[in-house]
Amino acid sequence: MTSLAVLHASQLVTLAGPQQPRVGSDMSDLAIIHDGGMLITDGKIDIVGSSDRIEKNASSAEIIDAGGRVVLPGFVDAHTHLVFAGNRLDDFVRRARGETYEQIAKAGGGIWSTVEKTRAASGDELFAQAQKHTEWFLRCGTTTVEAKSGYGLTVEDELKILRVISRLNEETPLEIVPTFLGAHAVPREMDADEYIELVIDEMLPRIVTEKLAEFCDVFCERGYFDVKKSRRILTAARELGLRLRIHADQLTSSGGEKLAAELEATTADHLEKTDEQGIAAMKSVGVQPVLLPGSVYVLGSTDYPRAREMIEAGLAVVIATDFNPGSSPTASMPMILSLACTQMKMSPPEAITAATINAAYSLNRGDRIGSLERGKLANFSVFDCEDYRELAYWFGTPQTHSVYVKGKRVAGA
Repeated sequence: MTSLAVLHASQLVTLAGPQQPRVGSDMSDLAIIHDGGMLITDGKIDIVGSSDRIEKNASSAEIIDAGGRVVLPGFVDAHTHLVFAGNRLDDFVRRARGETYEQIAKAGGGIWSTVEKTRAASGDELFAQAQKHTEWFLRCGTTTVEAKSGYGLTVEDELKILRVISRLNEETPLEIVPTFLGAHAVPREMDADEYIELVIDEMLPRIVTEKLAEFCDVFCERGYFDVKKSRRILTAARELGLRLRIHADQLTSSGGEKLAAELEATTADHLEKTDEQGIAAMKSVGVQPVLLPGSVYVLGSTDYPRAREMIEAGLAVVIATDFNPGSSPTASMPMILSLACTQMKMSPPEAITAATINAAYSLNRGDRIGSLERGKLANFSVFDCEDYRELAYWFGTPQTHSVYVKGKRVAGA
């Protein structure tokens, strides 16, 4: 038995509370313990309380003195595209010159350029690049991410990506939740109906048989997969036992959020164009909105999701990086906290809740991660500040001191 005692956090941000996603005013209750500490046994949290209480129970424990720093649950990033080859620097330059997402895609950039590079890469090459990405996440204080496929668009290339995700889960400290996003785009060599049949008849059964994904996602958008096509794929996935997520209303008001409600998807993601009716539809069945302000920022838009209206409607809002090579090349959840506060008018405690406990529930892991409570995994980050609000305030400035997964230091000093 190994034990670890964390002492003297200026703020131990526990997020202890109801065993469910937080909504309304509960999103602002972070259950902070001043001069707080934790006793950790065999990678799980045993006692949470004042440093005095922890010291009395820590006679044989290794001591970590937080030294008046903030201690938070490890961030849970509920929307990433972790595995891909290359980058999209050319797209970045074209966007800086004023071209739109759609114009860049039509000119051969966008998703398709990453698909070509990813198809050409071996599994080992993809692993090596993605392993570097996992280190970025950990250094930013993130200990769990959701990771999507979707840059292969053939049976073998989608399987290749998901197998890399599985290997990353085994060989890196980052916990990764796999999602199948074969319906990310229609490959150039097929028409949409032909590709959908491939997804339903070949990809999904192989992925379920090999247990390579927990969720299925679809890019429900004009020019990609409309509501009817998205429904076919998601219904087939649900019948095979996968949970559902949907890229919805990013570029147009396409009805994806209403489809998410109809199918009782776990999440609807993006939602830049979602209106009051869409918010009401999601609320009616408890779909969690996953908001991705990083992609709005990178695309040079000001059309951020209606986070305040969603919170006031009682939705359990989540924020995530949307880490990908095209529209959100960032692994920094602190940067996303800043965007959530400054651009979506979320309060700092709401943003912290959305990046931890609510995100954990959106990945079906709210009972294990997302807060610092007895019995949960000791996934936590120590930040070089005295007040958690500084994480969003000092934007773009690294403040991570150290990061722990299951009680073991995996990044930082």
